[in-house]
Amino acid sequence: MNQYICMIDLKPNAHPLAFARAAEQWFERLKHAGKISGWSLLRRKLRLAGPGYGDFILMVELADLAQLDLAFGHLAEGDHDAARDYDQIHGMIDRVEVGLYRPYPDDAQVERLAVI
Repeated sequence: MNQYICMIDLKPNAHPLAFARAAEQWFERLKHAGKISGWSLLRRKLRLAGPGYGDFILMVELADLAQLDLAFGHLAEGDHDAARDYDQIHGMIDRVEVGLYRPYPDDAQVERLAVI
């Protein structure tokens, strides 16, 4: 399972609960369409985080990189409701940093080490 991690800060006029509802609509749509395996949204507690961390962390679970490509291509399918949900969530975001992570060590990595 791969994790696509997003650290997010909202625009000053964005409401955090409205953002959470918009994220739920968008990512549940992706999950039900089989474009992602799962997702979760976390919010910083008591402002405890280092300077590089966003107020929110969004974690998107993906079976593989092909599924990530499906998720990114979802808007190209012409679904107007999906486009509305996407625009709503992205209209609230001021700053985002992303990363792609995998379990470590993973099966492929272990096999390569066994060959050496």
